[in-house]
Amino acid sequence: MIVAETRAHAARIEAALTTGEAARSPIAASWSRSARMYGLDPAARSAPMRMTDAEFRHVSDRMEPTVRLAAPTLDRLFRAVGGLGTCVVLSDRDGVPVDRRGNSAEDRDFADCGLWTGTIWSEAQAGTNAIGTCIAEARAVTIQRDQHFLSSNTRLSCTSAPIHDAEGALTAVLDVSTANAACTEAVMTLIAHSVTEAARRIEADLFRARFASARMWLAPGLDRGVGAILAVDADELVIGATRAARQHFGLKGDLARNPVPAADLLGLAVPDTLEDGERAVIARALARTGGNASAAARNLGISRATFHRKLGARATEGRDLSQN
Repeated sequence: MIVAETRAHAARIEAALTTGEAARSPIAASWSRSARMYGLDPAARSAPMRMTDAEFRHVSDRMEPTVRLAAPTLDRLFRAVGGLGTCVVLSDRDGVPVDRRGNSAEDRDFADCGLWTGTIWSEAQAGTNAIGTCIAEARAVTIQRDQHFLSSNTRLSCTSAPIHDAEGALTAVLDVSTANAACTEAVMTLIAHSVTEAARRIEADLFRARFASARMWLAPGLDRGVGAILAVDADELVIGATRAARQHFGLKGDLARNPVPAADLLGLAVPDTLEDGERAVIARALARTGGNASAAARNLGISRATFHRKLGARATEGRDLSQN
């Protein structure tokens, strides 16, 4: 029975590749890469390649900060979907699972499928699969059972979303997989939404950790779930942007080295003369002291007379400066 199913699966893939379906279907395009670029055989029933202990320790050490920050989100996601017979996997940018959540009663099934920490799920090693194809196509991907390239993986239904670091580069992949046949395409669609949302939360956590001392601004006009966040310093300069923000504003390069004025980026009409800047400083000083000019002057390290002179008639309008 297994041999017949394997042959049928391989024949289906071969038919798709010989009829030009790869030009019309993202799944068939991945099959084409698996067969023609990587030389894989869909009839192969071997488990994914495992790293050596030393290799996996190297990957784990590099991924430790990401794993630590992602842990609460992985826990929440597993609580939401674990009852459906799924496992939650966090892989590195090369498709190597470095952390996972699963039910102990189902661990053997996933271990037998090779979906375990230290295995390699890149397309080059495992053919079409959610983790590897997500990396290859830089987008969220769901692969249902026989959409996998290798027949050994057709028991699984998997959905993955990319996670980008604070500079917008791919750093990890979040995946939920199941061998439960009751997880239909409709159910996997719902899970896929949760996976994408969780991946965006992890991205935001990585970004906030990277720019811990900056203010976080949500890019206006975009869905909050997209995660378009700007890191702005005390001088109103954008020193960091998430991948979504970079795409929205067309930002490139190292913003910490080459910051961008937030006003310019957001199209805000902000006066740029030294006089206006000085007036803004004085206005903030007054606001912090509740309009007490003497206290504001002391906080700025100048005399009250100098304070009044710098403030000017326009800035003093409407404010009570008679307090001592």
